[in-house]
Amino acid sequence: MIKEFKNWISTNLESQKGKTVIITGANSGIGFYTALGLAKLGANVIVAGRNKERIDEALKAIEKENITGSVSAGIIDLASLNSVREFANEFNNTHTKLDILINNAGVMMPPESKTAEGFELQFGINFLGHFLLTNLLYNKLKSTQNSRVVTLSSIAHRGASIDFENLRVEKPYDTKREYYQSKLADLVFALELGRRCESNDDDILSVACHPGFTKTELQRHINPEILKKMTFMDTWQGSLPTLLAATNKDAKSGDYYGPDGEGEYDGFPALGVIDKSALDQEVAKKLWEVGIKNTKLN
Repeated sequence: MIKEFKNWISTNLESQKGKTVIITGANSGIGFYTALGLAKLGANVIVAGRNKERIDEALKAIEKENITGSVSAGIIDLASLNSVREFANEFNNTHTKLDILINNAGVMMPPESKTAEGFELQFGINFLGHFLLTNLLYNKLKSTQNSRVVTLSSIAHRGASIDFENLRVEKPYDTKREYYQSKLADLVFALELGRRCESNDDDILSVACHPGFTKTELQRHINPEILKKMTFMDTWQGSLPTLLAATNKDAKSGDYYGPDGEGEYDGFPALGVIDKSALDQEVAKKLWEVGIKNTKLN
């Protein structure tokens, strides 16, 4: 294990012994280090992703690190709502509790493409799949004392807007605009989930986070010449806001964690700034309604 990563965990985080955790997209990147960190702290982590071989490789790598918890595989394709349902049903049937759900998986600025249900891929994976997953696991979270949901957003939410008339690529495709829209939707969702948990008096904490500028496979669709001009944190450091959001005993519903450097581009985790674009509760209600309708949760 990277020394700086191990030292930060042992210095800043408390034991998560015995907790059950699901992390989507945890076979690589930020999700991998989040899974490693929580397993090191004693949690039983379900590494959820599409590719069984890549998940198994991640499990072996984590198990080599003298963890005190455990890791296991979960198969889910967030671009297919049927796959999300299958994963959630299996989990609900085989587990008695869920302490932490981390909505981590994502896709960033790919060529134009759609989910199995016909939604623009970034909106479908980053928001809609996680919206369905969270709702299908809600009762398990509700019945688990002090549970929480962590949803990853991005600096890209700043100044973005959600075009409810362009969720299925009805308009000419703009990969950057659609990515920004999806990450704004993630943050709006996290905040609205928190409000609804509090309104229902349900013991579920909803917090959000972002990794700043972190080098991961997420950037594989971006022009390499652009990437050369940017400075990125190592992947382990980009996972720290997620780890703090998932474990901080002082966290409050609606908190949003990110790096503490200038612009929140790099640094170590602290409370971040939520752009006003994410605070419109009318947009939040409409987004929730869109999520319910299009995942057929009614």
